[in-house]
Amino acid sequence: MPDITRRTILATTAAGAAALAAPAIARTARGTFPQGFLWGASTAGHQVEGNNTNSDCWLMEHVKPTIFAEPSGDACNSFVLWETDLDLVKDMGLNAYRFSLEWARIEPAPGQFSVAMLDHYKRIIEGCHARGITPVITFNHYTMPIWRAAGGGWNDPDMPALFARFCDRAARHLADGMGYAATLNEPNLAGLLGELLPASLLDGDRAMAQACGKATGSGKFYGGLSLHVDDPVGLTTRLIAGHKQGRAAIKAVRGDLPVGVTLAMVDDQGPGAEKMRAKLYGRWLEAVKGDDFLGVQNYSRTIWGEQGKLPVPAGAQTNMMGDEVYPPSLANTVSYAHAATGCPILVTEHGVSCTDDSIRAAFIPAALQELKKTIDEGVPVKGYMHWSLIDNFEWIFGYRIKFGLHSFDPITFKRTAKPSASVLGKIARTNTV
Repeated sequence: MPDITRRTILATTAAGAAALAAPAIARTARGTFPQGFLWGASTAGHQVEGNNTNSDCWLMEHVKPTIFAEPSGDACNSFVLWETDLDLVKDMGLNAYRFSLEWARIEPAPGQFSVAMLDHYKRIIEGCHARGITPVITFNHYTMPIWRAAGGGWNDPDMPALFARFCDRAARHLADGMGYAATLNEPNLAGLLGELLPASLLDGDRAMAQACGKATGSGKFYGGLSLHVDDPVGLTTRLIAGHKQGRAAIKAVRGDLPVGVTLAMVDDQGPGAEKMRAKLYGRWLEAVKGDDFLGVQNYSRTIWGEQGKLPVPAGAQTNMMGDEVYPPSLANTVSYAHAATGCPILVTEHGVSCTDDSIRAAFIPAALQELKKTIDEGVPVKGYMHWSLIDNFEWIFGYRIKFGLHSFDPITFKRTAKPSASVLGKIARTNTV
């Protein structure tokens, strides 16, 4: 299987950060972040909860053929151990936690909403407040109910309205306790994958979708993690409509709740950068103007030549995905996102995949040093959420890729803090880097 995930689809890199990280720390003055700055960690429902059997992704993991390395199974068992996870957040000294609602649990059949599942997420929100943690909620982090994927997912013209109906029902039960709300996770990646992914992976994805269609008796199965796209322009149009209708539904319930969307963005550099930015983010950066905030999700940079991506140079330090570990990428991306939209920025994901936690422990302060400079220059950044609180199910790669501040035992589910958790915790407690 090609070494690629949705999270790193946009990332191609050019220079190592190991050499950059130490000098960046040495030459940058320490500084205090704004009062009320949110320090948090992120998760997503399907990736940590476990046994999300009504989800499109669960079906995709289990059909044959599948492009998933392994099924999600119990994941981190966070559906049961959510209090343990909140205690991890509190014990680190963080004051925010980003997690997602699982549509498949809340609306298991069309128009049938589970009060029990809504109450489950309400308890998590209440648990956040009991620990002094601000809940940052993603209404849809890729996955959807099987019935919705079997109906065509975002290829279905009715999808924006159905998503808005879900947002309305969830908001009426949960919005009072939310601190921030994001409608969709990284919707800008959809519609671009046909140009960016290997043909073999796309062929495998199509075969998997056909198997899911056969299993559900549907000829138009399209899941939230589907890679192949027949109508990228139309798909993006429907996703933008879904965001806007979902946002309106949430705001109708609670007008003072900050609502936005999260976008996957790399630090685009080089002579081809502006052309690629227009392709990768253009429609979305226009669509979010006027939103309460924009969630930026950044992991690396890409150097674009006139003819396309430039390879990672020899000697560059890379993460598990082969992308550059480049601390300034977050600050550069945040600056661009704000300049392009005028929106306040909330960093909803940022991290590094590595088994050597010393890389993560150095990467966090180096990146935050640069982010502090950007804030000092006047960019309104509301907070920073690290991906991820725990090593988790990384989609088609299963459990091989490690992003967590904590590891976990798949049998006992015991969480163990890595040194990087203390590094981020110290910064959060002092509000200073």
